[in-house]
Amino acid sequence: METSVIDDVEINLSQPSDLEVKWVGQEHVKNQLLAAWLVLNDSDVPLTPRLIGLPGVGKTTLAYTTAKELGREIYFIQATMDTRPEDLIISPVIGENQTIRYVASPLVTAMIKGGVLILDEGNRMPEKSWASLAPLLDQRRYVESQLAGITIHAHPNFRMVTTMNTDPSTFELPEYILSRLQPLIELDFPSKEEEKRILKLQVPFADDEIIDMVSAFLSAAHLEEKPFTVRSGIQILRYALKLKKVTGQSQQDCLYQSIDQILGEDALDLI
Repeated sequence: METSVIDDVEINLSQPSDLEVKWVGQEHVKNQLLAAWLVLNDSDVPLTPRLIGLPGVGKTTLAYTTAKELGREIYFIQATMDTRPEDLIISPVIGENQTIRYVASPLVTAMIKGGVLILDEGNRMPEKSWASLAPLLDQRRYVESQLAGITIHAHPNFRMVTTMNTDPSTFELPEYILSRLQPLIELDFPSKEEEKRILKLQVPFADDEIIDMVSAFLSAAHLEEKPFTVRSGIQILRYALKLKKVTGQSQQDCLYQSIDQILGEDALDLI
């Protein structure tokens, strides 16, 4: 396990993530994220943007693929209502002979190594946890570990982004946090052609006919302002093909059954 020493305290570092994902279309939002992370001169610091959108529109994929373009190691934290400040910074672990060793969170590891931290679904995390990150999100760019008694300063290459869903099961964050999570980058539904490309990329063994049917369903859902995203379409497509393989029913019947079981009977009205 890789370690780092800060003020004579040895810290065990986390492992980066390695995903096989690809961003399709909507180059303007990727450019906005790259601009937020850009540093113009020695006196400038990168911004910490928040990506806003419905679950399934590709916020995490956008963050990951953009970070990958920078050639940096990428780290994830999945925020929940139970995320504590020590989960974000450094946690103590009892080792052999009852000795305490300190384990860096993915965020602190990214800070030390100059990687990118993606804080997923950040508005599911309570204010107390966000407050522990306040010095990191402005010109100071550091966090403090009360448990280890050290201050960790961010590497110049460190970048951070948080994704946030637009649904009711989230916390309202205070203004002093939101003012640090700027700019706001909003993701909408991809175009019809982009959605078809995503479906083909994610389910390459599907034929064009069923991809067109799922694409048409998603387009109808968007017109009716239903919260069905391309993620829903991928799940529908995969399950329909599995049903066809097992039952031998027609592709169309399997697609209708897939929509019913994944999104509910009311979604069939969109066909």
